[in-house]
Amino acid sequence: MNAPTPFPGKQHAQVAFHRTELNMILSLYGRFVAAGEWRDYGISHLKDVAVFSVFRRTAEHPMYRIEKRPALRLKQGQYVVLGMEGQILKRGNDLRQVLRVLERKLIRAVD
Repeated sequence: MNAPTPFPGKQHAQVAFHRTELNMILSLYGRFVAAGEWRDYGISHLKDVAVFSVFRRTAEHPMYRIEKRPALRLKQGQYVVLGMEGQILKRGNDLRQVLRVLERKLIRAVD
């Protein structure tokens, strides 16, 4: 059987989280679930951005969004954590450093 012929023109690759990035995010997510703070998540891989959304309940707006935008890596940093209202909580090129803004909230939630 012949392989399908790709559609002519530019192929648009999706931005996705790498396995190591996802491990860091899911590790943090698991700690918040264990603390009873977070209940659900969603992942979107789009043309320009990959988004990990965190929900307190399934049917509401995300509490936080962790985004990866490779086009911004030389400018503002490719990773960003956004709050519920869209405010930027932390931005940078090191995902571990960017996620620390949420880890501080976990420490307060456990106390």
